[in-house]
Amino acid sequence: MNAGQLLSRFDGQWKLLARSLFFGVSGAHRTLEVFKRQQRATPDRSLSDLIETLCRDEITYPGGNGQPLTVKPLVLLFPPLFKQNLLAFIFLIHSRFPKAAILHLLRCLDLDPCPSLWVAVWTKQLKRIIMGCPLEEPLYSPACAQRLTALSRRVGGETGWWDECSGLQVEEAQTAAVLSETGSQKKRKAHFDILNDENEEMQQEKKRMKTNEPIDGQVHDQDCLPEHMKMAEELETDAPEQVNTHEPLPEHMKASVLQIKELLKSPTEWDNCSLDVLKVLNDCNATQAEVLCGQLNLSDLAEHTLIQICGRISVLLPDLSFSTAATLIKNLLLQRVLSLTEPPSRCLVSAVTSLCSSYPRSMCHALIGPLIEQDNMGSAQAELLNKLIEGCLDTHYRLLVLQMTLKISWSEMLLSVIHSLLDSKPDLNEELFTLLIEQLVNQTPLFTKSVRFAKMMLTTLTKYGNLVNASHKHSLSDCLMLNETFLKKALQAVLKRIPDA
Repeated sequence: MNAGQLLSRFDGQWKLLARSLFFGVSGAHRTLEVFKRQQRATPDRSLSDLIETLCRDEITYPGGNGQPLTVKPLVLLFPPLFKQNLLAFIFLIHSRFPKAAILHLLRCLDLDPCPSLWVAVWTKQLKRIIMGCPLEEPLYSPACAQRLTALSRRVGGETGWWDECSGLQVEEAQTAAVLSETGSQKKRKAHFDILNDENEEMQQEKKRMKTNEPIDGQVHDQDCLPEHMKMAEELETDAPEQVNTHEPLPEHMKASVLQIKELLKSPTEWDNCSLDVLKVLNDCNATQAEVLCGQLNLSDLAEHTLIQICGRISVLLPDLSFSTAATLIKNLLLQRVLSLTEPPSRCLVSAVTSLCSSYPRSMCHALIGPLIEQDNMGSAQAELLNKLIEGCLDTHYRLLVLQMTLKISWSEMLLSVIHSLLDSKPDLNEELFTLLIEQLVNQTPLFTKSVRFAKMMLTTLTKYGNLVNASHKHSLSDCLMLNETFLKKALQAVLKRIPDA
């Protein structure tokens, strides 16, 4: 059963809440934000309904033909990451859940014959909190205890401090450290202890997530996820990694650096023979690409050289990895675009569009993302972004950029970019449209006199009126009362003509 089929068991707002639990290691906090927004809209909804759905029996096919049908709780059919985020979310707001409902869910999870280590730890901790009694055994595993003992010997030469800390009271502090990102120094050290216990499993899980490979035994199939979840995963997992710029380059790359420097200094048109040296970028990981870019001073290239190398990279190197392409885009273009104070030149526009056409995902994260996150985007940057939106990004990446804008505060110039995104009419689903409406509502008090904001809202109502429901209409009606532009009456008239869903 794939993710879409599992999510179909939920209705209404619970489906949106369940989707957020598929997100990466920060899924619990994302879900908490979704829950808070839903509570503001419908404060009377009970979380017991969510637990009841998860605990509902589901008929499954354990094997191939001829295998008997089995019945198990729905929650057991979800991937380990979903269950881990679910339990972390419950911990964050366990006081709002009926204790009986949580215990019912934990009993269902106990039926899993092979739970992941993280799910097992979260289950034990929630039992301790809900039942108000100590556990018979610590949360850390024997393997973790052995590693900690070995670590203590390397650090202090004595194991006495670990023997004193291995009791139940200190072990409780260790658990608290895992469940909180803040706290005392003692808790932060305990957080390190527990994470060591799960290091190997989590590293494997992260690698699989970044390569879009399914985790063993789970249904987190990238192709089965809705578009909104795919974009959220890209936002979560595709950010360029931190790199160690002091790592030495292999010898063949060092030789290539000298050759590429000569190529960049050449005043003549590059021939095919000399361009072969650029193919060394195919061999680079993110760290090596960062080192190589720094040694080549790519951020300081003259514009006529910039357009040559960007064009050649697009033609000669169509299969660069995401991280390598993102590193090149950052070094070649980011600082140059951030420092624009006047409309971009034709050379710069050509260089940006050539790389964007070949590597749209890397461009979204390495250039477009940092641009829209500026506190005060300039008109030159907004003009360049609008050119990319109109000429280079297909609907999937327009949706991705739109979702990026829903996570930040808006500025006046960013409004023109968002307007351009909406005017291209990407295919919004109901969940993403609801997030857009919530952001419009939240940002309205800042732009009561902004004609750009009013035009963007008018575009939203005219192009996506079919997605506006009764709750949206009520929120938008209140927002329009604050509008002080000449478009106020037009906006109210358009909203009034939208039929109640």
